[in-house]
Amino acid sequence: MNELIKTFKQSNGSIAVDGRDLHNFLEVKERYNDWFKDMQKYGFTENVDFISFTGKRVKPQGGRPQVNHALTLDMAKELSMIQRTKKGKQARQYFISMEKQAQLPQSPAERLQLVMQVTNDQTQRIEKIDSRVTDLEDNQFLAPGEYNYLSKAISKTINNFINAQQTGLNMKQRRELYKDINGGVKKITGIQTRSQLREGDFQNVQDYVSNWVPSTATLALIKQLA
Repeated sequence: MNELIKTFKQSNGSIAVDGRDLHNFLEVKERYNDWFKDMQKYGFTENVDFISFTGKRVKPQGGRPQVNHALTLDMAKELSMIQRTKKGKQARQYFISMEKQAQLPQSPAERLQLVMQVTNDQTQRIEKIDSRVTDLEDNQFLAPGEYNYLSKAISKTINNFINAQQTGLNMKQRRELYKDINGGVKKITGIQTRSQLREGDFQNVQDYVSNWVPSTATLALIKQLA
């Protein structure tokens, strides 16, 4: 960026603007000392918004060295805006561009760090999106085909148990088996009825049904109902 107005870096790394150079660029007709005194009335504070220092040049007739000021970028922008001139607008835009430029990574290490940070941020956003999509998918109610599949799996598991007993079971006994397996499904999924099953429950219910055996209480009740 071409330097329109003299600036310099301070010991803390911040950018300061040469007060007299800004005064010249703005083409202010008033003497610098008088102009700067007037500008201080806008609430600028020494050692906060500006620092006074003595320039190397002296007056043509000799005497005291010129007093100059190192201005913060914020103060320089405000002074430029206060002038309400094209030059003031140009200076303000220049300082804004300088701020943006200063925020960009300068060294290869800083640029690499920025790339890594951007990549990490993108990865986190993608993971959050994936998590939300997964939550939405898991919370959808089972499709009719999946619901029918689990219903058939439950019936098949109960029939396999009955066949393994080598004795026929009456309707009351069968009803207790269905109550047992359906009660387990409700317990592991936290639902009230099977129609409330969601996509996220499908695999858990399938595994449960595949490994199901009646509880001791249900087996005892079946014997009583024989």
